[in-house]
Amino acid sequence: MPTPGHQQTAVKPIAVPLTGRDADLQVKVTAPRQGNDLPVIVFSHGNAWSMDGYEPLVDRWAAAGFVVVQPTHLDSRRHGIGFDDPRFQTIWRVRIADLHAVLDHLGHIVGEAGLTDRADLSRVALVGHSWGAQTVGALLGARVFDAAGNADEDFSREGIGAGVLIAATGTGDSLTPFAQEHLSFMRPDYTTMTAPALIIAGDKDQSKMSTRGPDWFLDAYELSPAPKSLMVVPDGEHTLGGIAGEAVAETTDTDQARVALVADAVTAYLLEALDLDTRAWTGFSDEAGADLTATLRHKA
Repeated sequence: MPTPGHQQTAVKPIAVPLTGRDADLQVKVTAPRQGNDLPVIVFSHGNAWSMDGYEPLVDRWAAAGFVVVQPTHLDSRRHGIGFDDPRFQTIWRVRIADLHAVLDHLGHIVGEAGLTDRADLSRVALVGHSWGAQTVGALLGARVFDAAGNADEDFSREGIGAGVLIAATGTGDSLTPFAQEHLSFMRPDYTTMTAPALIIAGDKDQSKMSTRGPDWFLDAYELSPAPKSLMVVPDGEHTLGGIAGEAVAETTDTDQARVALVADAVTAYLLEALDLDTRAWTGFSDEAGADLTATLRHKA
């Protein structure tokens, strides 16, 4: 793997075969220019974003030696499907199908990016932010309650080394009236999310979709079975300092150090979870807890 700080390259758009979708599924691939046996992150963006967002995270992960694959989901602004569009109620399923399709065709994707001989497809992790975190959670084993309170559908994926959920949707028993009407699928059941995962939340993240406070974003950790880790970012709001991009409208707590903390936490966690550095997360946890005042918890 390359030393952190190496230059990166990005290739887009790469088409991914997927039928029954209102727009073609396209991805962007970012990777370091040097190094072999590179682990892979498949990243799921938050509502309305696209493969072109989250550069502050993606660039830092690529500099640390990861290949990062970013699909553009159907809810991206570029597709023009808003809350009132009747298709919106099923986009959560399309998002899950997107990630399965990316994983099914990962060899083709890295090949199109010129990385066939450099990417290690035996070490793959999923990372998501906001709605993307709920999407990733489904592949890690979480389910979605329907209106009758049933959570029978299993979208989990074999072969995923680990996952990271950033600002993940909490349970649906405290949705606001707007969320109940437009985002009724925001009802995850984390009790079945058995895959190893890191949950990252901000202690100032007050969602307009929930009647609860920032503790809503801890549900993915509190309710899921071990092994799990939790990092609560001090003074972090929903975009945690600007992880979606510099000076974007959604960022209300601009802080480059906070962004670096989130990015580096993901790097350290995945290096250890994917058996690339057996002390990466342990060492990061010690430093973050002592020097950066982040709150960290673990359940084995």
